[in-house]
Amino acid sequence: MWGRMVNNLNPIDNFYKKAQGVILSDIMVVAGSKSDEAIVRKATSVLDENNIDYELEYASAHREPDKVRELAHNSGCKVFIAIAGLSAALPGVIASHTNKPVIGVPVSAKLGGLDSLLSMVQMPKGVPVATVGIDNGQNAAYLALRILRLR
Repeated sequence: MWGRMVNNLNPIDNFYKKAQGVILSDIMVVAGSKSDEAIVRKATSVLDENNIDYELEYASAHREPDKVRELAHNSGCKVFIAIAGLSAALPGVIASHTNKPVIGVPVSAKLGGLDSLLSMVQMPKGVPVATVGIDNGQNAAYLALRILRLR
């Protein structure tokens, strides 16, 4: 069960809420693919335990760049958690389209996750991605909670 996941509204309600500018959640969790589900559950379990509203989306930075750009531009969330493996472009692409905090979670798909980790921490100046440990969805959620408490 996803607890407080808010994008499980029916599509019509979700559309009208977004059209009215209603912020649907504090955090948007975006994963590059369904194969990242185990790491997604690590992050969302912490959010559920802390009664934090979140949305969950799956979007590949390489296969669905328009969807990723739309999520970054149109989400009413306050913080993004982006979960990705391999080239791990997803957090950086989101960060390039928003001024909101982006937390990257590298996934150990290949090379023990070092490829993903290095991809996230080597972002150019002006496009920051806060990166947590490999497969550490929990720390991404805890960091997002701390960011929310600053507001």
